[in-house]
Amino acid sequence: MRTCAVLVWMFFAVSAAMLGTTVPARAQKSADTLRATVRDRLPDIDFYHNNLRLGLIVAQHVWDGLIYRDPATFQIRPALATEWRASSPTTLDFTLRPGVHFQNGDEFSADDVLYTINHVLHEHGTAVPSNYDWIAGAERIDDQHVRITLRRVFPAALEYLALVLPIYPRAYRERVGLAGFATHPIGTGPYTVAHAVPGTLTLERNDAYFGGAKGHPAIRRLVFTELPGPSGAVEALLDGRADWIWQFDPGRVEDILRKPSLTALRAESMRIEYLAMDAAGRTGPGDPFHDRRVREAVFAAIDRAAFARLVGGGARVLAGPCYPTQFGCDTAGTPAITYDPVRARKLLAEAGYPDGFDTTLSTYLLPAWSRAIVGDLGAVGIRARVLQFTPDPFTRRSRRGLDPMELANWGSYSINDVSAILPYFFAGGPSDYVRDPKVEALVERGGAVTDPDERRVAYGAAIRRIMEQFSWLPLTTEVTTYAFSRDLDFTPFPDEIPRFYLARWR
Repeated sequence: MRTCAVLVWMFFAVSAAMLGTTVPARAQKSADTLRATVRDRLPDIDFYHNNLRLGLIVAQHVWDGLIYRDPATFQIRPALATEWRASSPTTLDFTLRPGVHFQNGDEFSADDVLYTINHVLHEHGTAVPSNYDWIAGAERIDDQHVRITLRRVFPAALEYLALVLPIYPRAYRERVGLAGFATHPIGTGPYTVAHAVPGTLTLERNDAYFGGAKGHPAIRRLVFTELPGPSGAVEALLDGRADWIWQFDPGRVEDILRKPSLTALRAESMRIEYLAMDAAGRTGPGDPFHDRRVREAVFAAIDRAAFARLVGGGARVLAGPCYPTQFGCDTAGTPAITYDPVRARKLLAEAGYPDGFDTTLSTYLLPAWSRAIVGDLGAVGIRARVLQFTPDPFTRRSRRGLDPMELANWGSYSINDVSAILPYFFAGGPSDYVRDPKVEALVERGGAVTDPDERRVAYGAAIRRIMEQFSWLPLTTEVTTYAFSRDLDFTPFPDEIPRFYLARWR
């Protein structure tokens, strides 16, 4: 997700207007309400109609998939299905859990699984089609068994089923329609959507939840409220209007730790920061980035080690367009990226820009980060004006091919396989600013075979060509900054999905 994009969001919660009064953070423990804040609102609470990290987080709380990935071990565990097996290289058979009910009391059945998959494959508006283009369809074996058929061999299928295929209720959704479901969604998960209006989302504990791998939540209510701006979350936490925040300026950690009632921590996530350029010329025939020498100049102009220090917390400089633990993230043989402003200016002159040129840089990341990139570019003559967005408008603009340069990040929907990043950016879709047929063929090949070595070869070749063409500059891993009340027992995970159903008050 672009920006699956976090995005630079943060969590908290109920505003004073909703609570009816202004109260200190500790009072929320007694009210059993965890308040969090987000910098971006969901364009649609329907998981399949948004590509934001917040949508993935909400989905983990409101819905369940057929299977569940343990956040600590990454092992696949039962959820709405109790057993599964590959009956052939392109079919997966699932035994469904009996006695599960949706939050409105409707019984979960095979019809809901078939309906959900058909919705993903055929309903207009699916936000990230590449998450599902490997699925051919689903069929009922009997009331307790379903079969999912794959379009092709897809080794990462279970990862995707665990993270990006929440099961929807057929009868309810058909009755209320898309608009009704977006306002009052129903799932089988540990929390229900109690209140959803633009800017505020309230979840209530589902006391009838079947449990399983997610267990039974300890906290009764979660409230997320939109609070635009990079500093508002910290102020809300310090003022006692919030209990939990994330993705804020790490320079504020010291301010937070001065309060005995608060704590903060930093943890690397699977998200990566990147700088994309319009190598395909989507923004027009005069786009300078269509020239390989200009793109190479940008690679040489950016001091990525300094950027990693700015991100802080042990952020690592990346060698390729993927997170290092992801299967297929083979960067062997890729050209070394060396910070060399003198060479950058020389390359620009060779490309016909001895005095540099003017451009724009679109982003939703922290302003301090875009200032660092713009400073490096300006030092070699590339004068970039920053266009600052929140994640949703950024994504819509990007998919229309309007950005000469983009500074953003990608969390791969927390899937530990490069099939969650390479097809999104390099397979000819709306977010592909490279449009290289050779790369597209290699990416397709890597997702179409079962042999691990063949997959590594194909993905590795794609990564080498991307880097040799200077099409997409990987910057660093992202280190997520969290702060919250010391009354809260909260554990972050590398996949960057806060699981509040596992949190509790101390």
